[in-house]
Amino acid sequence: MKLIDTHCHLYLSDFEADIDSILERAETEGVARMYLPAIDSGELDRLLHLEKAFPGRCIAMMGLHPCSVKENYQEELRLVNQQLAARKFAAIGETGLDFYWDLSFTNQQYDAFRRQINWARELDIPVVIHSRNSLDECIGVIKEHQHGDLKGIFHCFSGSLEQANAIRDLGFFMGIGGVLTYKNSGLAPVVKDIPLESLVLETDAPYLTPVPFRGKRNESSYLKYIVQKLAEVKEMGVEEVASVTTANAENIFNFKG
Repeated sequence: MKLIDTHCHLYLSDFEADIDSILERAETEGVARMYLPAIDSGELDRLLHLEKAFPGRCIAMMGLHPCSVKENYQEELRLVNQQLAARKFAAIGETGLDFYWDLSFTNQQYDAFRRQINWARELDIPVVIHSRNSLDECIGVIKEHQHGDLKGIFHCFSGSLEQANAIRDLGFFMGIGGVLTYKNSGLAPVVKDIPLESLVLETDAPYLTPVPFRGKRNESSYLKYIVQKLAEVKEMGVEEVASVTTANAENIFNFKG
């Protein structure tokens, strides 16, 4: 079984002491590649170092996380743009809107999101979207910018079927992770009615750890629990779920190999 973790932060200090073991366990569970979304300049060196240490397995994105959009966001965006000009990245991300923690930089979040979408279009790479408490707003922004040439993932999808259909209509994928395994999340009945062809798998490690490890640090090897739950929800074989979601991930990231 070959799997792809489309969204994990394995470069954070949470993993510093045992990253080799984490990647060994991921390999044992069939996780071939792990895509690493950027956060901001404070984590950039760690991100690029991990990618360099494990080429072809840990693959970097570049972007500014909406929770890092503060007074200095213009400076942060300049750094992102410099990195994008210097080399190729798998995607712009993670970007988007977060209206859960702090609403004081709402206008700046919209500005940063729109600019990063335009960079994704110019570079013909996907955009990976964070949409906490802002899913409708993020869908609206993508709708504004979608002229048939924009592609990407709504990371950590936990919306309604109506929202899922709006995302599908835009030609975007939805990232499904540990939340699917949570008893009271309400996500399972929604995901049951979303075609597998619109879904990719993610852990968001170290966050959103699936059952049976909920409350502990997440890691890419736990992707198997998400596959198992998704197979159960959709009444499909685990192998089919793995095969289709992996093909979706390879398609979105334009992976050749």
